[in-house]
This record gives sequence, C-alpha cells and structure tokens, in this order.
Amino acid sequence: MSVTHLIESPTKADGAQLWRIARDSAKLDLNSPYAYMLWCRDFAETSVVAREDGKAVGFVIGYRRPDAPEAALVWQVAVDASQRGKGLAGALLDALYTRLVGQGVRYLETTITPDNEASIRLFTSFAKRWNAAVETSVLFAGEDFPEAGHLPEELYRIGPLTTRKDPGE
Repeated sequence: MSVTHLIESPTKADGAQLWRIARDSAKLDLNSPYAYMLWCRDFAETSVVAREDGKAVGFVIGYRRPDAPEAALVWQVAVDASQRGKGLAGALLDALYTRLVGQGVRYLETTITPDNEASIRLFTSFAKRWNAAVETSVLFAGEDFPEAGHLPEELYRIGPLTTRKDPGE
C-alpha cells in the first residue's frame, strides 16, 4: 500500500501527540509527556513524525549513540490505530535512515523483546529493503530489570547501511 503522509522532523509542539500515540498503542513502555516533549526538542534530527491533515499519526524517535556515532538507536516506533496496515512504520524508518545515512550513520540499532513479533517483522523487513545484515544479541537480560518477569531486550544491529535497495529489484 502506498503511504502519502508528510514525514518530517518533529517539533516541540508534537510531544503531546506523540505521547498520546504511544499511550494508545498499549504496547510501548510509556514515558512521561514531558519526556516526549523534550525528545521532540532535543532529538528532532534523529526522529521523524508522520502527519495527516497536520496531525501526527505516527513517529520514530531515536538518537545517535555518543560512543558510536555511526549507529543510531531507534527508541520507539508507534503508529496511530487508524493508520496501521498501511506501511507507515516502514516508511518512517526509511525516511529517517535515508537522512541519517547521508550524515554518516551506518547502523540501525534497536531492542526488541522476543515476544514482539510485529517489531521483529518491521526491522527484518527494513534490513531486507536496505540489503543489510541483521545481528542479534541480548543487550539486557530479564533479570537486569527491577521488575520481575521482564523479558530480555535483544539488540538488533542492522547494517552496514549505504543506500536503500531499489524496490523494483
């Protein structure tokens, strides 16, 4: 399905909408509204928001790792329920990493719990579109978390990224 949303960097004004999308996803670890507002101000260059009729309907928030600037970590991806199944999450990742590769980023990193099949599909599909390898390892074991029963967070490292694979190939 073709995605025709406006995809751009978030602004401070987007923070509250991003928090609502994350909250309504019922899947993400929800941060405070303040955190999303700060994210939109301080990490706008490593994040993107999709808009429909001026309203945020999806986002990817991430950052470049200070100790490894060739890697940008995706913190969260969320799409409004009204937009799911349209390929928007993949389009957001592609738009963000097209920009970041132009700035020297060569690896996408993210963490995914082993039961999150939708995220695993999203990121392995990204790797295929970009003709890039996927390496996985456990970044944080379940017992590293303060609450009992937390699943491990597996690090997905995708790259090296150069240019996106031609969709016609």
